[in-house]
Amino acid sequence: MNYYCLIAGLPDLQPDQGKGLPSMETLLEELQETLSPDDAALLRLLQMQYDNHNLLAYLADKDAPLHPLGTLTATDWAELMVLVDETDNPQDARLQPYMLTFLQTINDEKKRENIYSQENLLTTLYYDFGSNSENKFVAEWFNYCLNINNILTALICRKHGFDIKQAIIGNNTVAQAIRTSNTRDFGLAGIFDETDTLMAIADEPNLLEREKKIDLLKWNWLEDKTFFHYFSIERVLAFWLKCELLHRWDNLTAENGQQIFRQLLNELKKDVKL
Repeated sequence: MNYYCLIAGLPDLQPDQGKGLPSMETLLEELQETLSPDDAALLRLLQMQYDNHNLLAYLADKDAPLHPLGTLTATDWAELMVLVDETDNPQDARLQPYMLTFLQTINDEKKRENIYSQENLLTTLYYDFGSNSENKFVAEWFNYCLNINNILTALICRKHGFDIKQAIIGNNTVAQAIRTSNTRDFGLAGIFDETDTLMAIADEPNLLEREKKIDLLKWNWLEDKTFFHYFSIERVLAFWLKCELLHRWDNLTAENGQQIFRQLLNELKKDVKL
């Protein structure tokens, strides 16, 4: 389905844009009113990153505030928890297959012993789920983001002496190469073109600039992949993803950049054996 009026009315976003952005909540409301059911499902797939955040928050504290961009409420989570606990094969449209696998795994004492962290497990299942989307653009976006995250994580692990194999998530070609290679570029020559660029970014001493360069890579990828998609759902989803990137910088400062990096290191120390 094409969205001529919708796309024609969207502002032309720039990577350094700081003003004139719609809020994500406002944008979501507009898109939900416009997209076809099939295309709205693709947007919900992207939104599920917020559901993952909310699920982990709910498991830690049932009264924890939930991210407003998640598709499920605290009531939804409470009902789904009961359903999973009381039913061997629960059927509920709200419960995505990867979420069910996650909940069944952490509820199984034997399987739970082999989990390095709940967050890694949930993220792995989510990326595997998204990478198998029937929409090529969405599937490739999941793979691209997974590759960037894994390469940067592997470089940090190498620098600080953490076990790389435990920190890598997902099961695609890049993830498997990183887990099995001891070469400087993790054996990714000819597999992932931007490996050298990411290695240079990882050496950036200014952590705020580092985050910006990572987001610029993603921005340019979105530009390239939608160049010939003029009025399609791919163009709409790219706009959503670009707005996410821009809003991430609303309150981000050099101090926040340091905090992001410290948080990543602390998570690696906690979840990965030395």
